[in-house]
Amino acid sequence: METYALLIASTLNAGTVLAIASLGLLLNEKAGIVNLGAEGMMLCAAIAGFATGVHTGSDILGFLAGAGTGAFMALIFGLLVIYLNTNQYATGLALSLFGAGFSAFVGVNYVQAKLEDRVHYSVPGLEDIPFIGPAFFQQHPLVYGVVIFAAVLVLFLNKTRLGLILRSVGESPESAHALGYKVRSIRLWAVVAGGALCGLSGAYISLIYTPLWVEGMIAGKGWIALALTTFATWKPMRVLLGAYLFGGVTMLQFHLQSIGVDVPSQLLSMLPYLATIVVLALISRNPLWIKVNMPASIGKPFYPGS
Repeated sequence: METYALLIASTLNAGTVLAIASLGLLLNEKAGIVNLGAEGMMLCAAIAGFATGVHTGSDILGFLAGAGTGAFMALIFGLLVIYLNTNQYATGLALSLFGAGFSAFVGVNYVQAKLEDRVHYSVPGLEDIPFIGPAFFQQHPLVYGVVIFAAVLVLFLNKTRLGLILRSVGESPESAHALGYKVRSIRLWAVVAGGALCGLSGAYISLIYTPLWVEGMIAGKGWIALALTTFATWKPMRVLLGAYLFGGVTMLQFHLQSIGVDVPSQLLSMLPYLATIVVLALISRNPLWIKVNMPASIGKPFYPGS
């Protein structure tokens, strides 16, 4: 039972990484912007958060540094694609490539660095419940925070005026512009907020999930987070469920190895990416379902004067 409790706990931990980044990317796409630079933003945020944690001893400052780094990189991306009308996909890929190289360069001196002793988090009164305590109530506060944020995001997108405006910008920017809304400004704020969440996810990896710094440590999680938005058909609670599903697949490889299952480690390492391909292939069999849920103007530039 202890092994299964550990598997559930590690699944929640791994899923939190994907959920934070995916919810940020969902905000971007609800506004009509596709950011393929999540991997690069998360890498730069991971080294920024880790370096800040090493020098200050504060995880909170590390999270702020990671979120700020992600927001800044997203701001540059947003200015390029929203105001200069560069290609969203090419610019996002360039951002990912830049982030991979820049984080590796900056992080050379931090490969052997160590953070201060990690704090053990738990929910008082619930942590000692057999099985349930170790599985659910000995997690970092962000694990619970992302669940609350996903629920708040549902309410924001569906019940608030600002959320409905954001969705209208993603559905029909021309109509939103005709009604007097500043489409470009709204899109830019959505991109920056999404970048901050991707940055927070990157910092969570290097400060809590690992915690250490090695080159390329995001290891494709940014791409999985991007795929999750499509998998979840742009719905926050489905993003959360999908993140835990992929987190469970990721942790399954370590669980199988720990109980002595004789499977090549290379095959187990492929599981998260194989699951991503299979899920996307299954979803693609019903293009109408995607079309109904997908923001109508996603990936399309907007020219106010046209």
